[in-house]
Amino acid sequence: MKKISFKRPSASPDRNRNALRGGSYSLVVTAIVLAILIAVNVFASALPKSMTNYDISSSKLYSITSSTKVVVNNLQQDVTIYWVVQSGEENDVIENLLSKYESLSDHIAVVKKNPDVYPTFTQQYTSESVPNNSLIVESGERSRYISYNDIYVQTADMYSYSYSTSFDGEGAITSAIDYVVNEEQPKLYLVEGHGEADLPSTFAEQVEKDNIETESLSLLHTETIPEDADCLMIYAPESDISEDERDLLAEYVSGGGKLLVIAGPTREDGILKNLYSLLSDYGVEPAEGIVVESDSNYYSAFSGPAALLPQLHSDDITDSLIDSNYSVIMPIALGLIVDDSASGTVTELLTTSGTSFSKAAGYAMSTYDYEDGDIDGPFATGVSIQTSGGGEMVWFTSSYFLEDAYNASSSGANGDLVMNALADMIGESEAMAIRSKSLNYDYLSISSSTASLLKVLMIGAFPLAYLGIGVAVAWKRRRNQNESN
Repeated sequence: MKKISFKRPSASPDRNRNALRGGSYSLVVTAIVLAILIAVNVFASALPKSMTNYDISSSKLYSITSSTKVVVNNLQQDVTIYWVVQSGEENDVIENLLSKYESLSDHIAVVKKNPDVYPTFTQQYTSESVPNNSLIVESGERSRYISYNDIYVQTADMYSYSYSTSFDGEGAITSAIDYVVNEEQPKLYLVEGHGEADLPSTFAEQVEKDNIETESLSLLHTETIPEDADCLMIYAPESDISEDERDLLAEYVSGGGKLLVIAGPTREDGILKNLYSLLSDYGVEPAEGIVVESDSNYYSAFSGPAALLPQLHSDDITDSLIDSNYSVIMPIALGLIVDDSASGTVTELLTTSGTSFSKAAGYAMSTYDYEDGDIDGPFATGVSIQTSGGGEMVWFTSSYFLEDAYNASSSGANGDLVMNALADMIGESEAMAIRSKSLNYDYLSISSSTASLLKVLMIGAFPLAYLGIGVAVAWKRRRNQNESN
């Protein structure tokens, strides 16, 4: 029997040429893609960090505010920021922040100073012991030292008996830049002679940080308000002003002066009638007693119905707090009633709820329940008044809301509200309070059922779906090949 042999068909020359051509094309495309990727990476690496880094942190830790941009963009003279740090000890957050300042203006230069190499450098600026990652801001003959401890700030939580840490690098640096480039700083006069309280330490530090100079002023010893006064402040008086002082203040405000008043009811006199008559000129009247809230949503759970959580209304003074969802705490406050026919421009900054009322008994009240003689709300507890002569009054009706304890309970919102009011009145709106950024993170917690579902999806469903798609694609390709043959 003749043996039959089968020969394997050889590939046609055309098919070989097509295969070669396809392989060459793939190599060319691959080379082009790799070249593009290399070029993009080289270009990206040459860009400054400010253009390639994106801030996705909840507190915007790696971003700067519009207030800083205004200050920096208006620079007309050179500013040097000395970064005092040992080699290898650089703080990444501070480094990122400094690079942003440097990229914003050609007038800003960041210079590292290693204390191991320059051991006496800081002595010309401060007598303090300078820790790593401290800063010195200098322009001409003016300078300001910023300690690392002023950048990373720890505050005590009176309720949890713990400490929270916040990053105040932007606020400290921007304030220092504003200080070294401006020899003349705003002047705030603190009225005295009526048992006024000292400014709380936290707020006093904010005033100093924002480069506002303070000086005491007795209205009884002057016939005119000093010409260099950018603003007057009356803080928590225990007794009333005289009629002469009242007339002097009224003339000052109507003529374009700025007045900030923080004054609530007093134990002895209740309403300080001469002082509050300044509001009466513009159709705003105080209600007798102390305001309380009957709805627990509008008062502090820790301090009771007389510690109000008023609603904030949109204004240059309040917008930054509204945008960040902060609440102000107003303890032991008077209620203000604003007449619809009020003269001047009256803006209600803070208001109570419709279920609030004023306890006519004041400090002598024995219950938070509504009684005969109490006055129905709602009330304003903070107002801004623009006079026809260009003057302005900002009024808050609690003597206690700036105290450190209440300011801490509001996460600093109380102090920021008053600082915003000051910035607005002295004509430095760009200096609105730059809030420190919390470093206390909240972690996402999920239930056990949700965790189980995620496990099934990630370990089972998704891999099986990918496998199924792969099998389907392979089967379709095999079938197409068989049909073509």
